[in-house]
Amino acid sequence: MQVFFATQFVLSLPAGHRFPMAKYQLLRDALAAHVPEVRLEQALPASDGELALAHTPAYIRAIAQGTVAPQVLREIGFPWSEAMAERARRSVGATVSACRVALKEGVAANIAGGTHHAQADRGGGFCVFNDAAVAARLMQAEAGRARRSPLRVAVVDLDVHQGNGTASIFRSDDSVFTFSMHGQKNFPFRKEPGDLDIDLPDGCGDEDYLVALDRGLEELEARFTPQLLIYLAGADPHEGDRLGRLKLTWDGLEARDRRVFEWAWQRRLPLAFAMAGGYGHRIEDTVRAQLNTFRVAVQYWRRWQNLAR
Repeated sequence: MQVFFATQFVLSLPAGHRFPMAKYQLLRDALAAHVPEVRLEQALPASDGELALAHTPAYIRAIAQGTVAPQVLREIGFPWSEAMAERARRSVGATVSACRVALKEGVAANIAGGTHHAQADRGGGFCVFNDAAVAARLMQAEAGRARRSPLRVAVVDLDVHQGNGTASIFRSDDSVFTFSMHGQKNFPFRKEPGDLDIDLPDGCGDEDYLVALDRGLEELEARFTPQLLIYLAGADPHEGDRLGRLKLTWDGLEARDRRVFEWAWQRRLPLAFAMAGGYGHRIEDTVRAQLNTFRVAVQYWRRWQNLAR
């Protein structure tokens, strides 16, 4: 299963910063050591033209040149640097590449990504550019050369925080369906309405979460027929997450992933996934949650390969 990374770009963050930058390299190392079916490949950067499918030229230019307004940088939560700008492009490029491979092989992944708080003209919540939005639009553009109608893309966002940027970008686009299931009282505190939003109370555990997810997938199917699924597999619903406020166990997280992969498999729906958020009290727990998602993904990737024989 092909997995794209940009772990060579590490941001120098102040001591005590809430963002666990080290998790990406730790996850890459864990995949190399424990999941032999994974093929790791360095991500290429997204171009200005590709980014412009979801972002304004002025914002793209400001990130490239380091002229971002201070208040926008505060919302993003990272200081500007050349590495920050390049990492953001590579994170988008990784999801783009994962989507291309998924359309051929059934399942592929980005070690990072899931930057769903970035809107067309600004970033936020540790998100610079919106990788799922750019990838969805680019896959539509590439598929459009051989199709009469746009490729229909569903974004299933199971990060604990609402995908406000993705919802905003696709607000008037009926060719992309945005489904976000998130903590009702968690960040962002002003939600952007998507096509389907399910708010969860603080302390929500496995049983209630999975019932809500089943209901959401049923409604998605009733309202939309996707041809590509982009899955944001956030680790932050786990009970050990500092910012999550939900109570999913290890078994609950695995059941969540299996439901999404099984739903896509039953419909022979190509699936590209990104890891989105994860802020465990112990960084090892975040890496464990993400590694478990890859283990589930590989099982479904094998099914696709058997189907092609």
